[in-house]
Amino acid sequence: MLQLLSLLLLVSLSPIWPMGDNPRVGDPYIIVNKQNNKLAFIDDGMIQKVYPVATGKTNDLTPEGEFDVVMKVKNPYYIKGNIPGGSPKNPLGSRWIGFNAKGTEGNKYGIHGTNQPSSIGKYISQGCIRMYPKDVETLYEKVPVGTKVLIVRTKKSFEQLAKEKGAMSRWE
Repeated sequence: MLQLLSLLLLVSLSPIWPMGDNPRVGDPYIIVNKQNNKLAFIDDGMIQKVYPVATGKTNDLTPEGEFDVVMKVKNPYYIKGNIPGGSPKNPLGSRWIGFNAKGTEGNKYGIHGTNQPSSIGKYISQGCIRMYPKDVETLYEKVPVGTKVLIVRTKKSFEQLAKEKGAMSRWE
């Protein structure tokens, strides 16, 4: 029994053991603010870039909370419309960054491109987060699976939100 307790203590103190939901300073982190339809990409403890996005037609369509990127797909297939990846008719664009909102496996909610760039900045999607094609391709290359995604509707700044979540140094 003592050996089992020692093993559990050792594993729980291991640096590879997950120690909570918040990212560490320096980890990639994404914040989406539905209040202003902007997405901030944070890496190395700093906001690297803020992008315009489109979110849900109604406030409840784009889920709020903190999620994990669990899937990344180049040229995703659009099942609902039976449109192959890479087609100019594909509303998902060229990249899909799926996250596990509402117990899903990354195939229902995602950050993706669009074939309708005029929709960016609007409340127009069925729940996903749309980006300009070049923006999502850039983000896709920088975001590993496991990256945290925080979706909120607030007047707080990205800096304040990132510091609250531990993604940025509190002393910057």
